[in-house]
Amino acid sequence: MPADTSPFTPGIPVPVEVFVGRKSQLEEILQYVERSKKGKQENIFLTGERGIGKSSLAKYIREISTIKDNYLPIHVLLGGVNSVEGAIFKIFDAILKESYKDKENRGEKIKEFFGKCIAEVGLFGVSVAFKPQQENLRDLKNNFAEFLMNVIERIPKTKSGLFIVLDDINGLAKTDEFANWYKSFVDHIATHYTKCPITILIIGLPEVRDALSSHQESLMRIFRVVNIEKLSNAEVRDFFLRAFETVHTRVDDDANDMLVIYSSGLPILMHEIGDSVFRKNTDTRIDRVDASSGIVSAANIIGEKYLNPKVYHAIRSERYTSILTKIGKNFSFRFRKREIEKTLNESEKRVINNFLRTMRDNGVIVQDPDGARGSYQFVNELYALYITMMSAEKTGSHLVK
Repeated sequence: MPADTSPFTPGIPVPVEVFVGRKSQLEEILQYVERSKKGKQENIFLTGERGIGKSSLAKYIREISTIKDNYLPIHVLLGGVNSVEGAIFKIFDAILKESYKDKENRGEKIKEFFGKCIAEVGLFGVSVAFKPQQENLRDLKNNFAEFLMNVIERIPKTKSGLFIVLDDINGLAKTDEFANWYKSFVDHIATHYTKCPITILIIGLPEVRDALSSHQESLMRIFRVVNIEKLSNAEVRDFFLRAFETVHTRVDDDANDMLVIYSSGLPILMHEIGDSVFRKNTDTRIDRVDASSGIVSAANIIGEKYLNPKVYHAIRSERYTSILTKIGKNFSFRFRKREIEKTLNESEKRVINNFLRTMRDNGVIVQDPDGARGSYQFVNELYALYITMMSAEKTGSHLVK
């Protein structure tokens, strides 16, 4: 009988036990962490396209650094935060909660340091929460370096330092406040402390990195920029084998080939497709039929979850579905209007210009900057892959011939 619980985790970082690939990036970042352990404060900017697996890599590195170098790991989710004070609150709340996990002293020194800014929560005070006044946040913001160094003095002596992940800084990157504050913080560390065992890893899209640079030109010079790309076919194949193995399920080679092709090296799609295949399967073997059924099912999930409703309904409309089906017949990130028109019937040709305009207006495609006139590209590969999946679903064709 197949397992009841899926080994895949759509929408959240991948579990450490099924993490694959990223060897060169992993080694590079761990080198920086090692330097920090010796007293040099390190700043890393981890970047890559949406769904490429940035948070999963950060989680994996955090786990390794916690075990190998015994850092106090802090992972701060900043989605929706658009002010430095909001970020400061999240950072110190995470430090407080992580310190309180210490079973030996329940973080008594940290609790003493935070003083009246602590509230015990949960049954019998089994957890704590950071409850500062507004003036406390301003003080933390203006003296961030000093407060972090005070935290290091109060964490258990067995800890090497702090490993802080700032995840999803999209809101913070919209103004120059965060860029100027962070640059000032790093400069203060460099000029006032000879030893500072703190690694800060910031996660952001390439456009976020560009935005920060535009707000503070010298900011990006302080970062070790690590860019992650799509996983290789071999890495994706290994991922599916390992993930299904955890639930005692074997994957046929030709079925795995299908999963690899339609995942397109994007972890976000690997998990959606893997989860759909797992739920469609009824035994302990994944064959081509299981893979095909799961991939088609994943197409709708991907469209609904990752394309905003306006875009999703536009490309699913009956008026444009036939054109999209022909564009998606062969997976490609780019296409030319002239080539697509050769495959269209007369009624489709009459609406092709409106179709392209609608796709541009909804942010699905843009003009291909490297192509000739009439050349387009999808805004991201996820869109292109979804169109390919939808094409296979509509035509009832096999996804892999």
